[in-house]
Amino acid sequence: MHLGLGIDTGGTYTDAVIIDLEKGKVLSKAKALTTRHDLSEGIANAIGALDNVKYDAIRLVSVSSTLATNSVVEGKGCRVGLILAGAEYRQTVTINEVVEIKGGHNLIGERLAELEIDKAREFVMSTRNKVDAYAISSYLSVRNPEHEIALKKMVQEVCDLPVVCGNELSTKLGFYERTITAILNAKLIPIIADLLVSVKKVLSIHDIRAPLMIVKGDGSLMGEAMALEKPVETILSGPAASLIGAKYLTKEEDGIMIDIGGTTTDIGVLRGGKPRLDPEGAMIGGWRTRVKAADISTSGIGGDSRIVIANERIYLNPLRVMPLCIASSKWNCILPKLVKASQEKPRPQAGHVAIENVIQNTEFFIFNKAVQGMELSKEEQSFVDLIKAEPRTIYEVSEMTGIHPFSFNVRRLEEIGLILRIGLTPTDILHADGSYIEYDEEASKVAVQIQAGILERDPAQFCKDVRAAVIYKLCMELIKKLVYEETGKLPTCDVCQNTFDKTITHKAGLDYSVSLKLHKKIIGIGAPVGAYLPAVAERFETHLLLPEHSEVGNAVGAITGSIMETVEVLIRPKPGVSAMDNPPCTLHSSFEKREFETLDEAVAYAEKWVRTSAKELALQAGADEVELVVEKDDKIGHLGKSWGEGIRLETRVTATAIGKPRLFFEAKV
Repeated sequence: MHLGLGIDTGGTYTDAVIIDLEKGKVLSKAKALTTRHDLSEGIANAIGALDNVKYDAIRLVSVSSTLATNSVVEGKGCRVGLILAGAEYRQTVTINEVVEIKGGHNLIGERLAELEIDKAREFVMSTRNKVDAYAISSYLSVRNPEHEIALKKMVQEVCDLPVVCGNELSTKLGFYERTITAILNAKLIPIIADLLVSVKKVLSIHDIRAPLMIVKGDGSLMGEAMALEKPVETILSGPAASLIGAKYLTKEEDGIMIDIGGTTTDIGVLRGGKPRLDPEGAMIGGWRTRVKAADISTSGIGGDSRIVIANERIYLNPLRVMPLCIASSKWNCILPKLVKASQEKPRPQAGHVAIENVIQNTEFFIFNKAVQGMELSKEEQSFVDLIKAEPRTIYEVSEMTGIHPFSFNVRRLEEIGLILRIGLTPTDILHADGSYIEYDEEASKVAVQIQAGILERDPAQFCKDVRAAVIYKLCMELIKKLVYEETGKLPTCDVCQNTFDKTITHKAGLDYSVSLKLHKKIIGIGAPVGAYLPAVAERFETHLLLPEHSEVGNAVGAITGSIMETVEVLIRPKPGVSAMDNPPCTLHSSFEKREFETLDEAVAYAEKWVRTSAKELALQAGADEVELVVEKDDKIGHLGKSWGEGIRLETRVTATAIGKPRLFFEAKV
């Protein structure tokens, strides 16, 4: 018997499945809470809960995770130093240190300026103890990577911190998108490293020696070494695995997958049995990246989204918090503190405070884990010291220290992973209304009573209102995704919003109403889908599929994927000779810019190089037998009959290597 172990480490739950690789049958499945302070605990609990597992028959282990996606959405990650050559940085993604130096190239790969490598060296010398990794982005490095290569070599000579270059992650134009991708890759290095170490720790306990694979954002697999080098490619790993799992569990070739997790909801479309890849790169947290990934819409709404009461309204905040029902089952002090808070007069709230900074007496904080090299202010240190003993509210710490509540910068401490927030979530709502009970529902009920009291509503009505808010947001995200699929544009105007609102609520406007019927079935993946998706499917007049094992669909997708590696080379005629039949050309790749006397010579060189490189990458990723597909795409500009067949603008040569992962008894030791 040949078994596969699939693991999905999400923001809330860690799932595990055992699949018979020969028969394709799910033999066992289990869920456990993800333990952020030590991921190995949650992974061990999930694997330990599997029934009748023959560990010596496990031939392959594959992992998917929402950790990278969640970290981007929540603004978390390690400290990054950015070196920019030939351009200015637009403050889109938060970074810790940045330097702008002369350098970069133009569209034909010629230098715009000599590289200021000494200035970059001074920057690294002064920041190497302030950051955890470096990201390097040089203007138009996809046309000539020499400056990024030189800067990376310099950083490696000065310190032993990880270094990420933009040209290593994407061959597409788009300096700012490529810069963001490099920054995010650097931020995610310790997060994915922590995941892999945790998985391997648990595998060693059970003496599982099978190869370890990681799901990439496009649904394919890669080996652990490649995942450590390019963790940004695991962005949308969990959702991509969900798409693969949705197809595997339903056998549907076409459908709309909605995966509701603890931190995010992911929506993707199956067409012809395959997830469609976003040609521009994954869009995460409002940022366009150059990561090749399934075209999946990710929004910050999940079972553990933070519920905020402010300005006499209910808000669903994308920040993931630990549900009170779960926290109360771990710490006995939570429920008594909530009961006490329910007996107190509600505290006034400032109306001008941003939602993320609203202080609620139903929210507690607990120490998560130490962060090396992090300097804390006196107020922050006092806060951390007090919550190490037990979960406390900001108001509790304020009363104990005499420090004003707003003096504690808890968001900063959350972003770096030093502390965790506990609060009211949609999961608590399901506990409070009795539709789903697994932990301490009393804590959820008391918190609902407190928050409902602030709005002067009945607790039962409050629960209905939160449920309605979740369903509304799911519907809104779904319709935006479908419009984007249809038009390729994100609908943001007031007219769109008004039309979508009428579509979702079915409320009549002044003169008209709006309804929308989906042509595809909705496939639900995730534990809480039964609580929300029936209403979503009803509003869009379509069928809902909730397949068996849907609650562990990510883990199923993780173990049923394939390895796929793609390498691309761009060839462009030299200026002024585009109309020639076989013109002199310049080849641009991720490691060189090379000149050729003829197009034929350049294409021959490119085809050989992409074949070799794609095959090597697939083998490095852990593939067994590799199938290669090489494509040549000529882009021709047509200027009229007098120009004959047109002028050659560029030629792209692409090789794709596809293969199944090598099983452990075949692996080289």
